[in-house]
Order: sequence, then C-alpha cells, then structure tokens
Amino acid sequence: MAANYFVHEKIWFDKYKYDDAERRYYEQMNGPVGGSSRQQENGASTILRDIARARENIQKSLAGSASAAAPGPAGDHNELLARISHLEVENQNLRSVVADLQMAIFKLESRLNALEKSSTSHQPSPVPPTQKVEPFSVPSKKVELPSTSPAKKVEPAAAEEDDDDDIDLFGSDDEEEDQEAAKVREERLRQYAEKKAKKPGLIAKSSILLDVKPWDDETDMTKMEECVRSIHMDGLVWGASKLVPVGYGIKKLQIQCVVEDEKVGTDILEEEITKFEDYVQSVDIAAFNKI
Repeated sequence: MAANYFVHEKIWFDKYKYDDAERRYYEQMNGPVGGSSRQQENGASTILRDIARARENIQKSLAGSASAAAPGPAGDHNELLARISHLEVENQNLRSVVADLQMAIFKLESRLNALEKSSTSHQPSPVPPTQKVEPFSVPSKKVELPSTSPAKKVEPAAAEEDDDDDIDLFGSDDEEEDQEAAKVREERLRQYAEKKAKKPGLIAKSSILLDVKPWDDETDMTKMEECVRSIHMDGLVWGASKLVPVGYGIKKLQIQCVVEDEKVGTDILEEEITKFEDYVQSVDIAAFNKI
C-alpha cells in the first residue's frame, strides 16, 4: 500500500526553478539585495534541489519495487489463466481414467457372458419324459438315546437275541432251551456290567506354569525352589524349572507342574507356596493348559 501511494503521489520537482525566477523578478523590480540574503537564498535553493533529487530517487526506487512486488490486475489474470490450464490438465487425466474403467467393465461383462454360456452348455441333460425316476426309499429306524448305565445299553441287543431265540424255525416249543438261553443271556449281561464297572474313567489333568517371585536379590533361590518342591499332594507332580531375570539383579523362579483337576486346585497350590514367607513374595500363573 505504501509503494502504491508513493507511485501515484505528485511531487513538485522543479520548484527551485520557480523560486529562482521569482527571486530574479523581485531583484529586477526592487534592485539587488544584500550579499547575506543572497547567500541564504542560494543555500535554500541548493537544499531544495537536494530534496527534489532525493524525492526523485525515492520515487524511482519505489516504482521499480512496486512493479516487481505487486502484480496488480495483470498478475491476478496470469494466476487465473494458470489455474484454468491446471484444471484442464486434471480434467483430461480424469477422462482418461474414466475411459480405462469403462473398458475394464466392458471386458468383465464380456467374460461373465462367456462364463454363463459355458456353464449353460455343460449342464446335464434333463431326464426324458418317458423315463420314470423314483426317489430312494430309506427304511425308517428307531433311534434310541444312549443311557448312562451299561446294563441298559446291552438290553436292546439282548432283546434282539431273545427275539431270535423265540423264533422256532422247525416248529419246536421246547421250554428247556428257552430257559438255557435266558440263563446264558443273563450271564453275559452280568459279565459285561462287571467289565464296564472295572474300566477306569478319564482323569482330567492340567499343566500349570508358575512364577514364584522372591522378596529381593538377596533371597536364596535354591532354597526357595527346595521349599516349593517340598509340597506333596495327591495328584501333584513337579516338572522342570528355571530362573528368569526380572530386573535390578532380581530373578524369579519359573516351575512347571501337572495336577489332577479333581484333586488339586490352583488356589490350594498358591496358598501352600506362599506359606514360605521368608522366601516367597507372590505366586502368579504364567500359563494354564488342559491335558
């Protein structure tokens, strides 16, 4: 704004000429003036000339900087033209992308049409109307739910054997043979029940990895491991162990054990280990896996 102001400012650069002319006019009218006054006028005129020259130089410098810095309406017009050309280039690029997408869609549609034609050509031929196709008949069977007692599981098979024994192919009605068959069936059922009762069930076990943490770096880790392994319970088996560094010279004891779920619980195990208060600070479960 300052540059534009000084460019359009009107400065009287030739004022000293008019001052000289006015001075000469008054000298001619009133006669010559004294030397001191003349010297003063000459000094004033030189100052005015220097001021005029300085203003002219300032005007030239400001005009050059304003033309270089402020583009004005012409600069705005050039910027608008540059933006329009940039938008035209982007529009052309978008048109090329849209054309490529249309071509890809056309190719996909042609491939889908070809696949549909090939699938229709490979379909099985329909059954001729003269041929009669009957569905498969599946004989219905009575499904019985399994029961918990072993004796009841054997009862259907025993009943089938009983039915087979009741069928007399030769027309004989011997009651003694029926009694013997019943005795044999009862004996087999008893033996099967005893065998099933003696068979042990599955025992649920778990593998546990424990982190046993000491109080400080001066705790005897060997003694602490001995104390942990001194715990004996039915269904508890101790495994491998190692010392894992925690920080500041402190190490924790990682020990593996296998327990039977019905006999040993994690709460009981942690309670037994934390009884060694002189060595054990806390116990954490690092891993728990079913076997």
